[in-house]
Amino acid sequence: MIKFASRILLLLALTLASCAPLASFSPGVIAPTPTTQAQPIPTSPGRPNYQPGELVDYIAQTGDTIPALAARFNTTAEEIFAANPFIPPDATTMPPGMPMKIPIYYLPLWADPFQIIPDHALVNGPTLVGFNTTAYLSETDGWLKSYRAYAGGAWRSGAGIVDYVSTNFSVSPRLLIALLEYQAGAVSQPEKPKEPYLLGFEEEYSGTVYLQLVKAANMLNQGYYSWRIGKLTEFDLLDGKLFRPDPWDNAASVSMKYYFSRIYSGEQFENAISPDGFAKTYTALYGDPWADPTVLIPGSLRQPELPLPFQAGQVWSYTGGPHTGWGTLEPYAAIDFAPPSDHSGCFVAESKYYVIAVADGVVARSELGTVVLDLDGDGNERTGWVIYYLHLAGRVPLGAVLKRGDPVGYPSCEGGRVTGTHVHMARKYNGEWILADGTLAFNLGGWTVHNGSVPYKGTLTRGSLIVTACECGDLYTQVRADPYP
Repeated sequence: MIKFASRILLLLALTLASCAPLASFSPGVIAPTPTTQAQPIPTSPGRPNYQPGELVDYIAQTGDTIPALAARFNTTAEEIFAANPFIPPDATTMPPGMPMKIPIYYLPLWADPFQIIPDHALVNGPTLVGFNTTAYLSETDGWLKSYRAYAGGAWRSGAGIVDYVSTNFSVSPRLLIALLEYQAGAVSQPEKPKEPYLLGFEEEYSGTVYLQLVKAANMLNQGYYSWRIGKLTEFDLLDGKLFRPDPWDNAASVSMKYYFSRIYSGEQFENAISPDGFAKTYTALYGDPWADPTVLIPGSLRQPELPLPFQAGQVWSYTGGPHTGWGTLEPYAAIDFAPPSDHSGCFVAESKYYVIAVADGVVARSELGTVVLDLDGDGNERTGWVIYYLHLAGRVPLGAVLKRGDPVGYPSCEGGRVTGTHVHMARKYNGEWILADGTLAFNLGGWTVHNGSVPYKGTLTRGSLIVTACECGDLYTQVRADPYP
């Protein structure tokens, strides 16, 4: 059983990081508690048949929000707030380790509660600072350390391919290596298997290590962020059986279960998600991940104040509502803006229409089409808040120190697949993509982002004003940037 402190001090103080000093009392927020991330729950045959609305004990985990908990426990946000009156109605993320009571409405077939890995073991975040993929693989006996292939527009080593996928998707390189080991002996077997679909994804044109890793990262993010927002409460296995993750499960473990459900069924699937499956392989490679108390998302997380990503007084078009930060699936973390122009299609924007730094920071990455602005100033995009820009030409260099309003680059079609000139913009915190809509919705100069019925649709709202996203760039997509304070 998991042991938690018998008393949790709840201070109503706004904090943006788990190590921030406690402030004076202030309504509307919950301070982080000094407990660590939840440990794996021991295996059990399932959950009892709870009475409708029965209050069950729950310990908040990193990244939990009230709407997601309501979906996972088959209840409502209103009932959770009523059962926990100390939680303010405008709460964002729950403080990890905080005891809660949740009114549960039983559903049959809830799965075994075994947790495979903590969230920090899936995200390319703080626990990966200092990890060197090349150095790690050089000490192994497997085929991956000497593997070399053309991937992402360049010849890359096995370590280079892992890092390339890891950086773009923000999925841990350790996790990707562990999957290659579990499914293809990448660090223990000297010969690479002849089977082209090493990770089990048999789609056309995916028979390389690189493309298998891309498929894997897509699936891992789909599972992780769908559970994070309470959307992936059940899914079908390949044999047609229904799988319902345990409501107490964590995002990374559900992600792993979803991943294996796409490629395995029956006993093979059950083995993969058991203590003797992938979890055992991961621990053999890196040690017990649960021994690391790192918390990715602290309680009461708030977005820093940010303006629209272009100069005050200019009018640009909102051409893309919430859609994937990178890849083709969740997380829907990004939005798009396009500058005024008489041209359609791809071109580099006029010099007066440049994308601005929306906050002070240092450039942690500058490469084809991409600029990553690190707001905590340590130059590492795995920690703290970062702003991710894509499709920029004339980019500022790596290491540049920027002030809010400084030029970052010009909208173009560089990087990724596009239909016209624009800038793609997203946020991450401690390596985790922050969804464009939800309890931590993008807020740019008072304009709040809302999802549409499908990716790329949606709106910006400010008071009674509504701007609707459309790649057509018509009158109804236009938004003006106000002077920043």
